[in-house]
Parts: sequence; C-alpha cells; structure tokens
Amino acid sequence: MVDEFLNQDEIDALLSGSPGESGGGLSQDDMTVLAEVSAIVATAAGNVIGMLAGRDVTADGSEYFEIPQSEMGSKIEGEKVFAYSMLLSGLDGAPARLLTGERGTMVLADLMMGGDAKELPAEANDLYLSAAQEGLSQLIGSALTNLSGLLGGARLSADSSAASLEDTAAWLPFSELGGDAPIWVGKINLNVDGVDPFSLDIAFPVSGALNLASKIREATAPKEEQPPSAAPPKTPAAPQPRPQAAGAAPAAPPAQVSLPPRPQGPPVDVKPVEFAQLEGSDFTGSVGNLDLIVDIPVRITVELGRTRKTIGEVLALGPGSVVELNKMAGEPVDVLVNGKLIARGEVVVIDESFGIRVTDIVSRAERIRSMGV
Repeated sequence: MVDEFLNQDEIDALLSGSPGESGGGLSQDDMTVLAEVSAIVATAAGNVIGMLAGRDVTADGSEYFEIPQSEMGSKIEGEKVFAYSMLLSGLDGAPARLLTGERGTMVLADLMMGGDAKELPAEANDLYLSAAQEGLSQLIGSALTNLSGLLGGARLSADSSAASLEDTAAWLPFSELGGDAPIWVGKINLNVDGVDPFSLDIAFPVSGALNLASKIREATAPKEEQPPSAAPPKTPAAPQPRPQAAGAAPAAPPAQVSLPPRPQGPPVDVKPVEFAQLEGSDFTGSVGNLDLIVDIPVRITVELGRTRKTIGEVLALGPGSVVELNKMAGEPVDVLVNGKLIARGEVVVIDESFGIRVTDIVSRAERIRSMGV
C-alpha cells in the first residue's frame, strides 16, 4: 500500500511556494536568506531616490520569487525594460541585473534632474537613459556597501557595468543562459511622494543566488567558543617577617634611599587650543563623489521677485493689472538651480533674447549644499 502521508521535507517544499517558489534549487532556507538581500536593496533604493528627489520615499522589498528567466518580461511594467548589468567582484564575479520599466526609468531620471516626474516624454531619450544609469549606479553602490556588512565586511563592487533599453518580448535578463534557466528576483515596489508608484527588480541566476546565500550563512554563523585559557600563574606572596625571639637584638630599620632632586626645566606654556573657523573653507573635503554627477542637467531659473496675494486678489487679476514685487527697480535678480539660490545678477539683452550677467555668486560650499551633495 502506498503511503499517502507527506513527510516533513515534502511539506516544507509545498510551503516554500510563497512568497518565492523554489523549483530550481533554492530551498526555503535560501529564500529566507535572500529576503535580506531584497530588503537591503529596497533600503538603498529608498535612501538614494529620496536624497536625489528631496521627497519621502517608501520602498517595499518583501516580494521575491524564483522563475524561468523567459517569464521575466511579463513581470516588467510596459513594453520596454531598462536593464543595468554588472558583475559583482567579491562574489566570484557573479552576474546581476537591476531592472525597471521604461516609465520607471523616466521617473527616476526626471527626479535626478530636479523635475517632479509629472511631464515625462513619450519615450526615454538618451538624456533620460544617461541620468537613470547614473541613479542606478549610485543605488547599487549603496546596496553593496550595506551587503558588505552582511558578508562580514567583504569588499564588493560592481564591475563591467552597462545599461540598455530593450524590448521585453524577445529579451532575457541573462542572454548567456537558456530561456528555461531559473533566476531569483527581488521586486522593490517604490512609492515616491507625489509620483505614481513604480517598481525596480534585482535579479541573479539561481547559481549566483545560491552562492550568495551560502556566503551570507557562513558570515553570520555563530563562531565556536574558544576553550578557556589557562589561568595566569599567581604572584608569590611577599615573605612575612619572622617573629623576633625574646632577648634578641631589634631588627635594623629598612635603609632609606634618597633620590636626587629633579632638575627644574623651563616653565611650560599652557593655553586653550584654538580651532580654525570652518565657515570660510572651500568645502572640498566631503565632495569626493562630485565627479559622478557633473554631467547631470539641472534647471536654472531667474527670479525677478516675489509677492504674496490673497485668493481674492488673485481672482481679481485681469489684463492690464499690475503686480508689485518685493524688489526695487535695478536691484539684482536671483539665479536659482533646482529652486536653490546660487547667484545674483542683472538682466541684459543678447540678440533679442534676455540674459543674466552674474554680479554676485554664493560660495562654493553653499552651492554644493544647495545641490544636495
């Protein structure tokens, strides 16, 4: 008679189907370990995108699964996928991919360039692809730094990185593998304040995911307790004086040793330490990564002036109405980059076009802070 009861291994295999099905070699324990990887990437995505956009970002990395890579195109929003490819040094050169749909690409790029992701182009052009690639580069750098801590401080970096926009219909995340090759995917659902949600995926071939899970387990396994070391030898006690016999001569007192007088040196000048002021510094020490963003476009706005009106006063405006601003005639106008003041200047006319001649510019430190670096 065939045993109709399931053993514990079969029960665990059935339960491992959610949230990630394990049909290509990933056990439930592997999935649990890799869930930490998904959470690390989600945290990095939230921090980096939040910093670039200057907005609140919620990143959820609780969804992860294993599927044949031929099915990955159906998991991407839209007809095109932006694939950021890399080889991870420190993990035996394992290939990995960061993936998002074309809309997610344009949202990320527009936020990086100081936009609000409201007026996006019909399709991602070279400018948007370049900005999105830079954003994903910063994101994976932050994620690998955090993942290094999980691996016991192992040095990790993304080598041979490249990005491309592909049609999802005939696309495979890892073209060197067959369509039926299983991959592990961690899906990061992103909610940026004021922007429609979009998703970002991190993907590994199952072989690379197994290797990563194994290294994490090795790094986080409790260390074996060392046997207690031998107790240090005890210092022998000082010999006690023998009792003096009756009628014996009293013991001589211990000899007194006289030390020569300490030579007196010149008086020491003691005064409080004085630190240099930081306000006037060039502020160059903390911008080592500034070269990473020098090619990113920003919006420059010239502000003639401002004023405050009630809703009733605004509704009463019509053709011919005059709005008084808070600046005097001839006073310099403000030059803003992404809404941050960096300079002042005077309005000029250049070949029938308005221009600004810069007359005053804020310090380098203030300009860097205004750009959020």
